[in-house]
Amino acid sequence: MIDTDDVLRDTTPRTDVEHVVNVRLSTRFGDFLAAGYADHERGDEHMALVYGDVRGDEVMTRLHSECLTGDAFGSRHCECGEQLDAALAAIAREGRGVLVYLRGHEGRGIGLLAKLRAMRLQAEGLDTVEANLALGLPDDARDYRAAAGVLHHLGVRSVRLLSNNPLKRDALRRYGIGVSEQVPLLIPPCEENLHYQWTKRERMGHHLPHLPAELTATAERARP
Repeated sequence: MIDTDDVLRDTTPRTDVEHVVNVRLSTRFGDFLAAGYADHERGDEHMALVYGDVRGDEVMTRLHSECLTGDAFGSRHCECGEQLDAALAAIAREGRGVLVYLRGHEGRGIGLLAKLRAMRLQAEGLDTVEANLALGLPDDARDYRAAAGVLHHLGVRSVRLLSNNPLKRDALRRYGIGVSEQVPLLIPPCEENLHYQWTKRERMGHHLPHLPAELTATAERARP
């Protein structure tokens, strides 16, 4: 387990985030090292939960976009909280890995209040993409430059990426982090997030093979 500030030094030329602090964090999934980072360009603060020695290749990694409603309050509108738990459990089982928790990504980058407005539009019948666009906002405004900077600082050269989203894979490669494998992080849908997951698969290209073949008709029936 990495547990001192002396271990986490820049292993590449200048990164785009500043490493500020390390502290041991005990969780129900095990003891992690919480490493805090400041993104001075965007004004965001990020945290990496590090398990074991993650320097090198094929490190199990999750880039997790903050989701207050799902991560903190257990909202069933999405599967974010369940994905967070599943990723931490998988990293602990692996014995080595990192979860980068990305602030400023609320609502796929549109912010908390805009996300709540989009959720209201979804309750009126729009899907998650349509709702963002109806507000004059992009369907996905997230950037993963800071996540790559964190991984570079930790000495991670390539990852086994816990994600269903091909955009995360492509972004890491663009910023110089290799992706040796994209590991599915599949959460069984419930009635409340069935259409949300369907939209991610059909409109945003997420790899969700666990959804039933008849989901399209079922999801459409589930819309308000």
